[in-house]
Amino acid sequence: MIRSSFLLLWLASFWIDTTTNEDNFTDATNSKKKVTVVWQPSHQTDTGKDFSEAATCNGIVEAAMSLHVPSKRTTLKEHKVWSLGKTDVHHADIGSNTKIEHTTAIIDGKISGYAYELQQAAKKHPEVFIAVHNNGGTKRHAVWGYIHYGDKLESANRELAARLVKAICSATGMEDRGVLLDSTTGRNDYRCETSGKLSFYSLDENKNTAPYRVLLEIGDNATSYDFLKNPANQKIIGEAVKKELVTWLENW
Repeated sequence: MIRSSFLLLWLASFWIDTTTNEDNFTDATNSKKKVTVVWQPSHQTDTGKDFSEAATCNGIVEAAMSLHVPSKRTTLKEHKVWSLGKTDVHHADIGSNTKIEHTTAIIDGKISGYAYELQQAAKKHPEVFIAVHNNGGTKRHAVWGYIHYGDKLESANRELAARLVKAICSATGMEDRGVLLDSTTGRNDYRCETSGKLSFYSLDENKNTAPYRVLLEIGDNATSYDFLKNPANQKIIGEAVKKELVTWLENW
C-alpha cells in the first residue's frame, strides 16, 4: 500500500513537472517581440531615360519582404505602402519627397501619393519604417542612408541606417557613402514643422508615426543603370537589407 501510494505521488509529481515545462515552452514561444515594419518603395516613374525608380525599388522591397529570416526573439509583421496606380491621389507615380507640391499640398481635393502612403503606414502602427529610393546625378555607384534631423532617436536611427547601408555594400560591392541628415540635401522646399529645416517628408516625425525611420538611396539612376534594373541584383539588395534588419532587431 505504501509503495502504491508512493508510485501515485511520483506520477502526479511527474505530470505536474511535465505540464509546467510545456507551459514554459509555450510562454517562451509567445514572448517573441512582435515588430511591425512598413516598407515604402519609391513610386517615381519619371527618374531618368527608360528608368523607373518605382520598378527597381519595388523589386528590392518585394525581395526583402519575401525572405524569411529565422529569429529567436522577433516576429515580423510587414506591410508595403505604395501609391503607384492610384487615381484618387495626385502625384501617385511621380514627385519629390522634398517638395510641398508633391507631399502636403491638396490639389483638386486630392491628397498626394506620399501623403496617402504615410496615412496607410500610420494605420499599421509600425515600429520601423524603411523608404527605398535610387539616387540621381551623383555619378557614383553607391549607397546613402538618410535620417531625420533632430529626432529624439536620431542616434538609434543613425545606427540602423549605417548597418543597412553597410549590408548592401558588403553584398554588392557598392560604395558606402554613410549616413546623412535629411536637412543636408538642400533640395526643394518641404520643411519639418518642428525644426524648420528642409526635410524628407517621409521621415518627418510630424507626418510619420514610426519611431525608427530611415531612407535608403541605393545606386544612381545613370551610373548604376544596368545594375539596378537587373532583378537578380534587386534580390541581393533586398535580402541583404532584410537580414541586417532582423539582426539589428535581435539586439533591440
